Amino acid sequence: MNDASTLILPQLAPVYDALWPAAAALLRAVVGLALVPHALRFSFGCFPNSGSRALSIGALAAILERSGYRPGKLWAVVTILIEFIAGPLLALGLFTRPAALIVFIFLLLAAIDHGRNDGYFWNTLGFEYPFLWAVAALVFVVCGGGLWSLDHLLIGREF
Repeated sequence: MNDASTLILPQLAPVYDALWPAAAALLRAVVGLALVPHALRFSFGCFPNSGSRALSIGALAAILERSGYRPGKLWAVVTILIEFIAGPLLALGLFTRPAALIVFIFLLLAAIDHGRNDGYFWNTLGFEYPFLWAVAALVFVVCGGGLWSLDHLLIGREF
């Protein structure tokens, strides 16, 4: 909750406090669900005009092999499982902190790899985009799923 004494406009503290659960749930859902289209592309070749170089598990495995993730086929499957399982778990706020940690590590490694191979900018498939999402996932490692999460709904606590 906001400490009104630290705000420039302390009258807004109740507004910020009232909006935080919805804002956190929205960010959590967007961060988690943003991974699913990537898994669909890597698994089934969906979104072929998206700019990705990998439209199959084999193509993803080859890219991962070239980046030093060996065996590439294993890491391709791990990548797809993270995107299909941890992403939706994070979006739902179920096992939030473990799912967010897995997503954070995955995206941080992706950011480092893209930065090393593709530079900084998102429009060249660089560091910028996966790093932004990694930091967003880190918020949920630290803060948990929040009031509007399945963790809170099912067990009354944030996982």
